[in-house]
Amino acid sequence: MKTLFEKIWNKHVVDTLSDGTIQLYIDRLYCHEVTSPQAFAGLRERGLRPFRPQRITCIPDHNIPTLHQDRPIEDPVSKKQVDTLAQNAVEFNVEHYGLLHPKNGIIHVVGPETGLTQPGMTIVCGDSHTSTHGAMGAIAFGIGTSEVEMTLATQCILQRKPKTMRITVDGKLKDGVTAKDVALYIISRMTTGGATGYFVEYAGEVIRNTTMEERLTICNLSIEMGARGGMIAPDEVTFEYLKGREFAPKGDEWEKALAYWRTLRSDDDAVFDKEISFKAEDIEPMITYGTNPGMGMGINDSIPTLENIDEAGHISFEKSLDYMGFKAGEKIIGKPIDYVFLGSCTNGRIEDFRAFTKFVKGKKKAPNVTAWLVPGSWQVEKQIRAEGLDKVLVEAGFELRQPGCSACLAMNEDKIPAGKYSVSTSNRNFEGRQGPGARTLLAGPLVAAAAAVTGKISDPRTVN
Repeated sequence: MKTLFEKIWNKHVVDTLSDGTIQLYIDRLYCHEVTSPQAFAGLRERGLRPFRPQRITCIPDHNIPTLHQDRPIEDPVSKKQVDTLAQNAVEFNVEHYGLLHPKNGIIHVVGPETGLTQPGMTIVCGDSHTSTHGAMGAIAFGIGTSEVEMTLATQCILQRKPKTMRITVDGKLKDGVTAKDVALYIISRMTTGGATGYFVEYAGEVIRNTTMEERLTICNLSIEMGARGGMIAPDEVTFEYLKGREFAPKGDEWEKALAYWRTLRSDDDAVFDKEISFKAEDIEPMITYGTNPGMGMGINDSIPTLENIDEAGHISFEKSLDYMGFKAGEKIIGKPIDYVFLGSCTNGRIEDFRAFTKFVKGKKKAPNVTAWLVPGSWQVEKQIRAEGLDKVLVEAGFELRQPGCSACLAMNEDKIPAGKYSVSTSNRNFEGRQGPGARTLLAGPLVAAAAAVTGKISDPRTVN
């Protein structure tokens, strides 16, 4: 009578303190350049070394440029953070995939694609979108800098056990509806706080029929509805994806791991603290109109009016629309846009580039649009070139940038200028998220591609 979450969690409990706090063993810690410097400094001050250095992987991604990575980073803050991570990795003898390393990229892309992330694991990183790795049947969540230090020192963390929620999506998706649309739809219905305090398991026909990369997109966005994390039970899709990857088990070890992984599913009689269901046929290509990921709607819908918003939310709703330059009750389809961003740990994988490229093939980028197409890793970039997608993109007027977090967040050179509209495949649309004064509309790769070739917000299903 156990859920998938409970099976993995229970296996990793080291101790339970008198107040109910759990000492949880962590299988893998990912470190990037933003939240790890103080953690390593804490070890240094206490004269400690990482307890299990082989369980730690360091990758710079937030601050790195996506052009001219062979040159010194110009921004002094970004340079210091990236250099500090490299120095800490050497000093503390932990794995480091620095700039231009073939395994460099966004941590949440590199982990799964190299096989470092595996079913049944507990995984943490000082980044909220660590929930991505849950797509492979792991318990994965973001932690703060003090907890990064705790994990470095002990390979354990102190946590309260979250409640469990299952979100089931049944039925068949309509043409043109992507995994990103599924996630944005769920968040729009759940709101940004609807899963607070819960660890979510996604289930149902739609989830079973997704690819591994689509699952990574869905779990990536779990945090945007307040969840501690999201996960999907591993199955043949998971195992086929993992098989043969660099850090995946090999030979007899693979067979042994597979036997265990096949047990990682919620029991038929498992009881969740909360159950939610959605129908696939209700989901359209989605786009956000406001300043949080929960402010989403079908591409052809109208922005809600005040009557449809809880009275407590009226002020923030009006403030959001004022920031975006929109009005309650209006449609935004057909509105001109300035930037398109394809990338991030949400949609920077090879399948996202295949979908975008297939859509723009034979078309031309709109002259009023600046497009930043940023692979999530050097491995993705290598695949793009091997499949000739780069040539199709160039022919359509696009160019590839180098891997990194890029315009997902204003921590590097790729910032959207104030007042400009950006259709972005990333995960957050808060005020200033993509740059001071930038106006972000979250969408999937097909809606982004349609905007890139038409120069306006468009339904990809009606663009010829």
